[in-house]
Amino acid sequence: MNKFYLKSMGCKANQFEGQITAQNLVQNGFQEVKKLNDAEYYILNSCSVTHKSDNEAMYLLRHAHSLGLKTILTGCVAQIEKDKLLDEPFIDFVFGNEDKFFIAEYLKEGKNCVIKDLMCEKEFCKVRLDDTTKTRISLKIQDGCDNRCSYCIIPFGRGKSRSADADFIINEINRYTNLGYKEVVLTGIHIGLWGKEFDKELLDLLKEIEERTSIPRYRLGSLNPHEITPALLDFLQKSEKFCPHFHLSLQSACNRTLKRMNRHYSVEFYLDQIEDIVSRFNKPFLGSDIIAGFAGETDEDFETTVSNLKKSKLSQIHTFPYSIRKGTEAEKMEGHLPDEIKEERASIIKQISAEKYQTFLNSNIGEEAEVLIEKHLDKRGKYKGLTRNYITVRLDEGEFNTLKNVILTKDLLVK
Repeated sequence: MNKFYLKSMGCKANQFEGQITAQNLVQNGFQEVKKLNDAEYYILNSCSVTHKSDNEAMYLLRHAHSLGLKTILTGCVAQIEKDKLLDEPFIDFVFGNEDKFFIAEYLKEGKNCVIKDLMCEKEFCKVRLDDTTKTRISLKIQDGCDNRCSYCIIPFGRGKSRSADADFIINEINRYTNLGYKEVVLTGIHIGLWGKEFDKELLDLLKEIEERTSIPRYRLGSLNPHEITPALLDFLQKSEKFCPHFHLSLQSACNRTLKRMNRHYSVEFYLDQIEDIVSRFNKPFLGSDIIAGFAGETDEDFETTVSNLKKSKLSQIHTFPYSIRKGTEAEKMEGHLPDEIKEERASIIKQISAEKYQTFLNSNIGEEAEVLIEKHLDKRGKYKGLTRNYITVRLDEGEFNTLKNVILTKDLLVK
């Protein structure tokens, strides 16, 4: 039996696709193993959001090859760099982002490289996940991106925006509910573009989820600030299923930098929006992405970003140093900063994030919260669960895959 070890890097959409890839292989007679040394094939479902992730992918493939494994590269690195990767002695097979779901068939046919041109693709690739080992499950509702942010290479790895139709999504959520899932996370590359080709909006989909499913909880992936409209907030505020967890794709807290990034909103707009969200929901979790050290970012620009982040009511900030991506508009810009400055600025933002998250946790102490208890004990033998507003808790007792109301104390909260 062909044994494989699969690793997925990057976003939730890629993690979901990795599960589908593994499922397809197992259904076609392959065996998934948990230890690299037990495998014959090493499959890397790669991410190309930064230069660092590209380098990590190459390192992982070299390591697997050195152990005598046949290496398979898929994901965004494979899609962007294509068949030239086969020139590398440590890469045996290369399959594109939508071709990853058929690796078993391609291997049986003797193919070593299949990469569909996603820029010409108009239909959403419908794939179904049958995994029942977890309590929360992701559902990819959209793929691709029509934006052309100056720093981003991902549209070239994912193609144009494509949406799953509402009936497919509703049927999948109902199927997950019947399998025992209590929460679904709606994910994609840019879910705020869902329904564009149908002349619909994300709000239209959420209304159908409310009306046509009985899933107890659902959660949204990342959204751009201008996609979180007053109408959307009005609807979510009344929902009993929506988890008050927002992830805003901000990228900078300086207007000059946002303009250079080709992001079409202002800091003032989203700071007001954050205030509005906080006023509508009880202790909502507000996450964000911030790129540190973008091309041309001056000391004054960074100080502006730091000041605005500190005064914002964000709960947590995911930050990483700017990475030059070949073929993007930002690659040609002037004012690229040394790596040590970008790393230093990222470290400062990480510290701000740590302080904000601790403040957020402290503000929840004494609150009653609904916790979804996961199916497995953690390493300490504790029951692990997640609140609606995205706080991880550990409990001494509970029942797997159930919803339980608890009073949050300092001892229960996981940093």
